[in-house]
Amino acid sequence: SELNAVSQPAVPPADIHPLKPPDKGMIPVAFVISAGAVVIDFCGPWEVFQDVIVPGTMGTSAFDLYTVGETLDPIKASGGLQIVPDHTFQTAPQPKVIVIPAQNNSSPAMLDWIRKASKNADLTMSVCTGAIVLANTGLLAGKTATTHHDSYRTMALQYPDIHIQRGARFVDDGHLASSGGLSSGIDLAFHVVERYYGRDLATLTAYRMEYQGKGWQNPDSNVAYAPIPTGTAEHPLCPVCWMKLSKDMAMPVEYQGKTLYFCSQAHIDLFMASPAKFLNAK
Repeated sequence: SELNAVSQPAVPPADIHPLKPPDKGMIPVAFVISAGAVVIDFCGPWEVFQDVIVPGTMGTSAFDLYTVGETLDPIKASGGLQIVPDHTFQTAPQPKVIVIPAQNNSSPAMLDWIRKASKNADLTMSVCTGAIVLANTGLLAGKTATTHHDSYRTMALQYPDIHIQRGARFVDDGHLASSGGLSSGIDLAFHVVERYYGRDLATLTAYRMEYQGKGWQNPDSNVAYAPIPTGTAEHPLCPVCWMKLSKDMAMPVEYQGKTLYFCSQAHIDLFMASPAKFLNAK
């Protein structure tokens, strides 16, 4: 059988908090998007969920997927891909799973909708720096989360009441979950499938997709990103996020007689608003 053709990796299973699928019908999944939404962050999990077919359901997907935006106007995602949201925050059905990808900003209306919808959802999950959007709702306060490795430090400084787990492929506390950067969201989606339908169906879905990643079975598999980076004269660290930079590609700023190198204008602005916070933080 297809399942027998898939070898099981010798890694410890993630802690599984089983979720109960509906007795009938599909599981509604809302993807919250706005300008700059990173394509793999939402399309990766979308592909995983749409490919889950429960045996005996005549080939029907187990998940009902839709996008939610502030308006129905087209949204320009990363790379210029245009997405027309299926629903607004006023018209969106109540989801059982909420997916929050990385995106440029989070409006008050978006944050309010996530807070309210999360109360009756089985799971609210962020992908990459979508964790910052989730943090802005206040739902992560006092909890553990992860994000893209270049944002570990920035997020930890901005949200001191959230424990940032370095080197995690994903973090799942039952009702809230967050993944590392980009492709990590695919593994978190497989983990969600496993929570609803078990490892066998998640494995079969991965087999059908020809997906060979095993991170969904090992939440600590981003360990390569855990070490705190060190800079050099030629490759300094951005003072805000500690991203290792090439001098010829970085943005130099003179500060108190020293040249500091930044990865973006946004991080220059963050630094200049509170230099001591970044210079004194360890």
